[in-house]
Amino acid sequence: MERAVSYAVPLGQMEVFQALQRLHMTIFSQSVSPCGKFLAAGNNYGQIAIFSLSAALSSEAKEESKKPVVTFQAHDGPVYSMVSTDRHLLSAGDGEVKAWLWAEILKKGCKELWRRQPPYRTSLEVPEINALLLVPKENSLILAGGDCQLHTMDLETGAFTRALRGHTDYIHCLALRERSPEVLSGGEDGAVRLWDLRTAKEVQTIEVYKHEECSRPHNGRWIGCLATDSDWMVCGGGPALTLWHLRSSTPTTIFPMRAPQKHVTFYQDLILSAGQGRCVNQWQLSGELKAQVPGSSPGLLSLSLNQQPAAPECKVLTAAGNSCRVDVFTNLGYRAFSLSF
Repeated sequence: MERAVSYAVPLGQMEVFQALQRLHMTIFSQSVSPCGKFLAAGNNYGQIAIFSLSAALSSEAKEESKKPVVTFQAHDGPVYSMVSTDRHLLSAGDGEVKAWLWAEILKKGCKELWRRQPPYRTSLEVPEINALLLVPKENSLILAGGDCQLHTMDLETGAFTRALRGHTDYIHCLALRERSPEVLSGGEDGAVRLWDLRTAKEVQTIEVYKHEECSRPHNGRWIGCLATDSDWMVCGGGPALTLWHLRSSTPTTIFPMRAPQKHVTFYQDLILSAGQGRCVNQWQLSGELKAQVPGSSPGLLSLSLNQQPAAPECKVLTAAGNSCRVDVFTNLGYRAFSLSF
């Protein structure tokens, strides 16, 4: 009789494997808990780590305080996007979105509550979901990615209610105009499309790369980031980071940043952006670069502003990308410390 062979990985090899994993880690997504005291970060291995911001920011914080309080396997592939509702953490990977109860996560009970897959054209299609967007007034979720469509899901019933079609290549980013209500989407086809959620119709298209002052053919036409504030939009990617007046479809400010930007957001009277390179960039609306604050990652893919009123002591900016670290900025002038997967 042959003996059973054990393939258990020796402890030393496991440590080497984990070190290599951290070395090649990319953090694609972040989301703050409803209470404002915790941060979720999702990486390229399908893992979600939960960090205690309140512990890390405490005057008694130790190195251990900057490590996850819990880490769990959420998806088989990368966690491309996450958002939080008042009770749930929603995460998206290849082809599907999953829900987790924050209350259970914080008790280290990381069992998924549900999973949903949009109606794709064929059963063989498993496109990545690059972006999630909450529409609070409708209690709905919009998701978009590799199948070039925006899908709307009713969070009450879990049903997919409509698909918005118009992009000719995959979608990278979404932003909400809450007053309208309208949603903007940007993608690989170089277009920012504006959709009326009441009629499910496309009402405006801005092909950014066709505007000579924005175009950078050597970088491509793709739109990798966008944000909106009332009648204003800022977007970038292959084309230059640009501030637009939406009603007139007019570019008003071209920001002098050579590197393609992957995340952008309005903050008070500033625009914050990040992408290739270590720095979080702070821009005046006029186009003047106010500051560049270096972080620990060679490239940044996501920024998260914790502005939960329930936890003013945890009001921070966090930045993550091509490393196992999440940089924490307690003010916009410098990096205070880094959390580590």
